[in-house]
Parts: sequence; C-alpha cells; structure tokens
Amino acid sequence: MESLPFSHNSLLVVMSCIVALAAGFTGLSLTRNLSEKTLTQKKLSVALASVALGGGIWSMHFVAMLGLQLPVLFYYDAAITLISALVAILIVGAALILLHFTQRTRGIIVAAGAIVGTGILVMHYIGMAGLELCRAVYTPFGVVASSVVAIGFCIFAFWVAYGHRTNRNIFLGTICFAAAVCTVHFLAMAGTQFIKVPQIAEFGPSMSNEVLALGVIISSFVIFGAFLWVSITYLVPGVPATTPHAAPQIVPDARLQIPCERDGGKVFVAPEEIALVRADGHYTQIYTQHDRLFCVWPITEATKRLLPAGFLQTHRSYLVNPNKVFRFERSKDKGRCLFDTDDLPPVPVSRSKLQAVQDALSVTDGATRAS
Repeated sequence: MESLPFSHNSLLVVMSCIVALAAGFTGLSLTRNLSEKTLTQKKLSVALASVALGGGIWSMHFVAMLGLQLPVLFYYDAAITLISALVAILIVGAALILLHFTQRTRGIIVAAGAIVGTGILVMHYIGMAGLELCRAVYTPFGVVASSVVAIGFCIFAFWVAYGHRTNRNIFLGTICFAAAVCTVHFLAMAGTQFIKVPQIAEFGPSMSNEVLALGVIISSFVIFGAFLWVSITYLVPGVPATTPHAAPQIVPDARLQIPCERDGGKVFVAPEEIALVRADGHYTQIYTQHDRLFCVWPITEATKRLLPAGFLQTHRSYLVNPNKVFRFERSKDKGRCLFDTDDLPPVPVSRSKLQAVQDALSVTDGATRAS
C-alpha cells in the first residue's frame, strides 16, 4: 500500500521539547535530598517524580503527535493511549525505586538509565499503536537507532544527575533527559511510514485530536505547575557547612587505617575516605561515599583514633568527617549534618555538641537559624 506523506507543526515540536525539559527538571528535582526525609516522604517523592518523568514522556509524545499532519483523518484509541501513559510512569517508577531504595552503585545507575530509556521506547510504540484509520510501519533502522539513542542518552542523563547530586548536575541531567525523549521520538518518526486503514480496530473508544488535546493540556498544566513548585526550592539559599580556610582538615595518614569487613573479607579504609561513623552496639558502621562497612572497633575506640585525625564527634554515637559535610542545620538546641548524596543519612548533633560542631564547621548562628 502507498505510504502517506506527513509533516509536523513547528510550534508544537518546540512545545513538546519544552514539556520534556520541564518534566525532566521536575522529576530529578523531586528526588533531591531524600536522605533528609522520612520513609513516607521518600516514597511520596519517588511516586511524584515517577509521575512527572513518566507523564512528561507521554505528554511530550502526544504534544508532538498533535502537530502530526497527515492527508487523511485519523483518531486514537483511548484505552491504548491511557495504557501508554501508565506504562511510562510504572517503568520510570521502577528505575527510581532501584536508585533510591537500593545501594546506589555505578551498575545501579546504568541499569536505571537503561530502564528509563526502555520506558521511553515502550511508551512511544504503544502510543503509536493507538492510531486509528492509519497504521504506522517502522523501518529496522528507525527502531534500532531510536533504541540506541534512548538507552544511551538516558544512561548518560542518570549518570550525570546521580553521579554527584548537585544542582548543576541536575540541570545537566535535565537537558540530557529531554534530549533523549525528544530525539527518540523524532528519530523514530523519521523511520516511520503511515498507511491508510479503511476501518477502525475496536479495542477501546475512539478519541479525536480535539479530545486528545484536552488531555495533553491537563497533563502539561500539572507538569508545569509542579515545575514552578520545585523551582522555588532552588531560590532558597543553602547554607554551606564549611569554609576552606576555617574547617578542620582530615590529614592523610598512611599509618592510620580502619579495619572493616566487606563480603566476608577484611578491607582497610583510610580516614579521608570516611564520611561518618555510627555506633552499632559494641561495634561500628563505617560509611563512605557509596559503601556501608562493618568495623570491629567500638565507638570509643573509633573516637580515640579519629578525633586526633580531624573528625568531629556530633553525638555519643556518631563521628563525622567535616570535609564531607555539605550543610549544617540547626533546630533550636539541636542540629544535624547533611551530605550531598542520598546514600548517606543525616547525622544528628546533640545539645552538648552543638556549639563545638557549629564553631568547627564555621557556621554563623544567624545563618544556621535561616536554614
């Protein structure tokens, strides 16, 4: 059968890319600083981020499809269109659960990026299957190229956004995510042909472009509303915990190595690699940037060895490396030290240690209250 010529409305193409950017920024921002939140808040944030990212993938696709111009009248199957949205949200949710409820390693980040890339592909082709009165026919090149780009771009996006959880990396990850979603869609469309079909396949109720436009407007309104909401959080200045000239420094000492256990074997960790030490009964837990290790030292022995090396005792059960602390927050007569990664829990600062920790981290009293 003869393929139909098609084109895109340029304005809607631009709008679809803007939707992808807003969704990426919203989703990646919602998962910032989850280590500071309770388990319930963490679950809610991951759920909202899944809706933002998955819904953004769906919205970008159908904003662009509203701009698809064919010489024949065509409709969408409402049930298949809804399924494509749900699939995108669920697949992205699986990736975020992997990132935030397991130990985050390089392999986990790569796997999560690949899962999201797969979600973009699955959503695209399910959404295209919902076309009625015309059928999409794909070329092998279009399918392979869009698959490679989707998975590759998403792995890179999550590697950037989750490799180091800074605002700058979230912005860069947003651009990579939006590039993945938009590139996949239009690359796949470039390798697609449309053929006229004489009758509607009855799976779900038919939906015109006008009805689809209403749904897309509602979803985009929600995404941009959430975008404005999370954007406000970037306007609240964070309080830097340390200043290079005043903060105590951990001086590397080859003679001091902390004996730990990993996978049944003994390993030795240098003090400068440690972020925090937490008492665990008669033993301790050693936290590095990406690992939590068991140590046979009691907290008293760890305190004796690490305080002279520059560590701070914030609580009778906690020691912190001041070079790893990203922010200090005070609440009345207590406080806590926060890190710039979700892998590390916040460290409480007791009433008796508050002033000493505050002075050591060079945080002014006024700045602390403002946080």
